[in-house]
Amino acid sequence: MASLHPATAAPPPRHSLAPSLPASSLSWSASIAVSRIPPPPRLALHSPAPPHGPGSRQNSLVVCAAWTRRSRGEAAERPNRKSWKQRTDMYMRPFQLNVFFSKRFVHAKVMHRSTSKVIAVATTNAKDLRLTLPSLVDENACRTIGRLIAERAMDADVFAMAYEPKKNERIEGKLGIVIDTIKEHGIIFV
Repeated sequence: MASLHPATAAPPPRHSLAPSLPASSLSWSASIAVSRIPPPPRLALHSPAPPHGPGSRQNSLVVCAAWTRRSRGEAAERPNRKSWKQRTDMYMRPFQLNVFFSKRFVHAKVMHRSTSKVIAVATTNAKDLRLTLPSLVDENACRTIGRLIAERAMDADVFAMAYEPKKNERIEGKLGIVIDTIKEHGIIFV
């Protein structure tokens, strides 16, 4: 009969951590200690209680993963939550080019996206351009706006910017001329 007093109790049997192969083995696997510790018990994924009554629902999963993609139902519950790209894009590409074409003028500005500060502005409605350009909306005016935006952005130590076209907008025509002129004057588009 085993004694219940801790000082006189027999020590529990120790699990051997020595390798199972003889010590003279030259195999690399012989140097790895073999663990005889039993694996931890598995988590129960189903609730142990059966459903009560014929019409009751049973929540089958008890354990949920902490970091998973949102399911469609979860996305439908919170439709206004932005994606990871939408939340981090303003910090990855902080300077954005905005170009607006009206019937009479061409406007362009470079903004810092997170602070909404305007870094550089150029418009054909400015007094010096209105008096010198023959037309305020043609391709020559677009080249002038692109050159001015590039110079003013470089003066403000901005050498890279992004342009995001609107939904059905193509980068061609006057918009393409403005962007190409900015690229030719040393600005990188990211």
